[in-house]
Amino acid sequence: MLSFLSSVYSGVITLAGEASSSSSSGDVWTKLKEDFINNFITKDRYMYLLKGLGITFEVTFFAALLGILLGVIVALVRSSHDKLAEELRPGFLKGFLGFLNALSNLYLTVIRGTPVVVQLMIAYFIIFAASNNKVFVAILAFGINSGAYVAEIIRSGIMSIDIGQFEAGRSLGFGYIRTMIYIIIPQAFKNVLPALANEFIVLIKETSVSGYVGLQDLTKGGDIIRSRTYSAFMPLIAIAIIYLVIVIFFSKLVTMLERRLRNSER
Repeated sequence: MLSFLSSVYSGVITLAGEASSSSSSGDVWTKLKEDFINNFITKDRYMYLLKGLGITFEVTFFAALLGILLGVIVALVRSSHDKLAEELRPGFLKGFLGFLNALSNLYLTVIRGTPVVVQLMIAYFIIFAASNNKVFVAILAFGINSGAYVAEIIRSGIMSIDIGQFEAGRSLGFGYIRTMIYIIIPQAFKNVLPALANEFIVLIKETSVSGYVGLQDLTKGGDIIRSRTYSAFMPLIAIAIIYLVIVIFFSKLVTMLERRLRNSER
C-alpha cells in the first residue's frame, strides 16, 4: 500500500513538473513574440533596418569603387618603381617616380596602421567638419581605407606575373605602359579577383562602425530600435543575422567565381 501511494505521489510530482515546464516554455515563446512585435512591427520599426541596409550597401558599393581606383594607382606606382628603378637613368622621371613611391608607402603605412573607425572620425570631425553629408564622408573614409588593402592585393597580382610576359610585350613592340595595360594588368586582375571579392565582403562588415559619426546604417538602425524599446536582444540578433546572410551570399558568389576561374585555366 505504501509503495502504491509512493508511486502515485511520484507520478503527481512528475506531471506537475511537466506542466510547469510546458507553461514556462509557453511563456518564453509568448515573450519572444511580444518582443518581436514590439521591436519590428509596432510603429513600423523594421523600416530602420531596411533604410539602414540601403545606406550600408550604398556606402559599401561606392567605397569599393573608390578603393579599387586608388588601389590600382598605388599598385601601379609601386610595381613600376620596383621594376623600373634600376632601368631608368637619373633624372626628373626617376626622381618623380621615387617621390610617388615614397608617397604611396606613406599612404599604406598610415592607413593600414590605424583603425578604420579612427580614420572615419578624423574624416568627419576634422577634415570634413563643415560638411553635413555623412554618406559622402563615409564613402571617402572607407574607400581610402579599402584602397590601401586593394593596392597590396593588386600589386601582388602584378608581381606574380612572370617576367617573360614583359619581355614578350616588348618583343611585340609595346612600351612599358602598353605592356602593362594589354598584357600584365588583365592577367593580374584574373589572379586577384577572388581576393578582391573577399575585400568587398570585409568592407561590408567594416561599414558597421558608421554609427560613430551618426550615419544611420544597418547597425545604427538596430541601435535606434533598441533605444526606443529598451530591448537589446531582438535588434542585435536581427542585425547579426542580416550581416550573416549577406556574407554567406557573397561568399557563395566568390566560391563560384573561383571555380569558374579554375575551369577556364584548364
